[in-house]
Amino acid sequence: MKIIVPIKRVVDPSIRISVKADGSGVDTSNLKMSINPFDEVAVEEALRLREVGTASEIVVVSIGPAKAEETLRHALAMGPDRALHIETDEMPEPLGIAKLLRAVIADEAPDLVILGKQAIDDDSNQTGQMLAALLGWGQATFASKLGIEGGNAVVTREVDGGLQTIRVGLPAIVTTDLRLNTPRYASLPNIMKARKKPLDKRPLAAFGLDTRPRLTVLKTEAPVTRTAGVKLASVTELVERLGRAGII
Repeated sequence: MKIIVPIKRVVDPSIRISVKADGSGVDTSNLKMSINPFDEVAVEEALRLREVGTASEIVVVSIGPAKAEETLRHALAMGPDRALHIETDEMPEPLGIAKLLRAVIADEAPDLVILGKQAIDDDSNQTGQMLAALLGWGQATFASKLGIEGGNAVVTREVDGGLQTIRVGLPAIVTTDLRLNTPRYASLPNIMKARKKPLDKRPLAAFGLDTRPRLTVLKTEAPVTRTAGVKLASVTELVERLGRAGII
């Protein structure tokens, strides 16, 4: 079984971000970048399937600028066999990403695609579903447990009412939730080995696909800063304060 794991380069979740002064977006200059946490879970799950003999090859794919190679090398240090980097300085929207992944899948012919349910930078939660629709494959989203039985993926999903277990015929798309597993740390020897693993680079233009954005971001704003709470002596004082504030 071949597994493809798409990963995205995002601002490290431990970093505090700020909005650009002109409101055009988030300022990412000089910030630490890392693998999207949901995608890192997907890499770990693919590795576990290989360790039990279910998977034979794992390919990680990333779409992004030249520096995304660092993210791919980190993923390779966890254990995947090889990587593909689709280079572009302008990040396509989820539909564009899904189109590019469909082209990669046509070349690679995987049995399973595992990816994070969403990226922490835009929280779109769309790429997996769009990719499944473009391919005509079955999908299992929000996976908190994954197993392979014969020609099927048995997935426990996190839904509003609790947990739901479904069976999806392969090939299939699975999107991961954070509770699926705990990703392993890349050891120093594996980091060194990752430098020699195959990493194929292809420009986005080589795919000949329309990945133009359909959405326009008008403005980005930071959340309003909350003021500190005030302890009042009585209900009367509370009513007076609310009146002065124009709330009542």
